[in-house]
Amino acid sequence: MKLEVGCFLSYQCLEVSSITLSIHPLSSDQQFVNKCYLKTDQALDQEIHKDQFNNQIVRIIPNPGYLEIHFSAQVELTSSGILEGAYPEQIDPSLLPLEVLPFLWPSRYCQSDLLVNLAERITRGIQPGYATVIRVCDWIYENVEYCYGMTNEHTSAYEIVAQPIGVCRDFAHLGIALCRAISIPARFISGYANKLDPPDFHAYFEAFLGGRWHVFDPTRKAPLEGLVQIAVGQDATDVSFANLFGDIEMREMKVWCQQVENFSQQETRVR
Repeated sequence: MKLEVGCFLSYQCLEVSSITLSIHPLSSDQQFVNKCYLKTDQALDQEIHKDQFNNQIVRIIPNPGYLEIHFSAQVELTSSGILEGAYPEQIDPSLLPLEVLPFLWPSRYCQSDLLVNLAERITRGIQPGYATVIRVCDWIYENVEYCYGMTNEHTSAYEIVAQPIGVCRDFAHLGIALCRAISIPARFISGYANKLDPPDFHAYFEAFLGGRWHVFDPTRKAPLEGLVQIAVGQDATDVSFANLFGDIEMREMKVWCQQVENFSQQETRVR
C-alpha cells in the first residue's frame, strides 16, 4: 500500500523558543519511506538525532513571531505487523531478548503493577498469547468510551480504569498496561492512520508474541493495514509529536494520511 502522509503545524512564539518534533516515519521491515520533506516559513536550522528507541527527533529554534511547519512523506507499507497464520504464544519472560525487557516494566502512564488483578480477571481462562491480547483489546473497546476532551496529557492507564473514557492515547496506554501486567511485553506506537476520521496523529500499541512485534488497536478507529509508524516507546512520554520549550502556543494543526496509486513526482528533499 502506498500512502502520502504529513502535517501542518503553526505556532505563535512570544520569545526565542525550542521545539522538538517526532513526526518523521522511518523505514523498517514493515514500511519504506520514499521521500520526506520538512520546511518552515522561517529560515531555521534543523538538528536531527536518534533517541534510545531509534526514533528520529528534529529540533528547531524559532525566532519570536509566527511559525509554520510543513511536513510530508511518501511511505510504502511493505509488510504488516498484523498477525497472519498460526497464532503465536506468549514467550516465557526468561527467554525474551534483553532489548524487549523494558517493555515489561511499569512506566509513567502504564502502571501495570497496579492492574495485575484486573488483567488476570479479564483474561482468566483465555489461552496465553495472541488470544489474551485480543481479549484485552475487546474488553477495552467494550468498556471504555471513546470521547474527545475528557482526558489530557497527564491521564494514565490506571485513571482510565476509574473513569472509563478517553481517546486513542488512553486506549493504547490501558492496553499496554494490561498486557504487561500478565507478562506480555507491549510498547506504545505513534503514527499516521489511513481512513482515521477525523484525521489526526494516532496512537496504538504492539505486543511481543512469537518472537516479534504485532500490531493491536483497541479503538478500532482505523484499519490496521493502513497504519504508518512514526515512533515507539514505553508510553506517550517517549513519542510526543511535539515538545515545546519557552513561551509558545499552538495555533493550528492539520494531519493527513491517504492512499495513492502512485507517488507524486513533485520535488522533495530527502531527510
